[in-house]
Amino acid sequence: MDFNLFMNDVVDAARKDITEAGYNELKSTEDVDKALTREGTTLVMVNSTCGCAGGVARPAAANSIHYDKRPDHLVTVFAGQDREATEKAREYFEGFPPSSPSFALLKDGKIVTMLERHDIEGYSAIDVIGKLQNLFDKHCEEV
Repeated sequence: MDFNLFMNDVVDAARKDITEAGYNELKSTEDVDKALTREGTTLVMVNSTCGCAGGVARPAAANSIHYDKRPDHLVTVFAGQDREATEKAREYFEGFPPSSPSFALLKDGKIVTMLERHDIEGYSAIDVIGKLQNLFDKHCEEV
């Protein structure tokens, strides 16, 4: 099998996983600026093709939002795929180094906190769901 065809399938599946969970893809710098400057809380899932993204981060992203408290907005950028959008999103994550997969929680356009790759890799999806829901308890309103 051709490597590029294989990777296109992997990327398409990763995109589908997160968008079917209810996250809006941000593919341009304009999309990022518009989405990350909105009022309220915004959860940004920095997607990737690595195993911990598919086995832990995306399942956690999908399942953590079925909760009494959750962010007002759910968005995603794709590291290594939508490079300009990802770089622009990372400008909002002041004080945090680039990390993928990861989750950034913003409130009114300002970074509140992040779950970085080291908070995801080596943990189960259930562990990461708990970490996300703890953030939601602290920073989000009831649905």
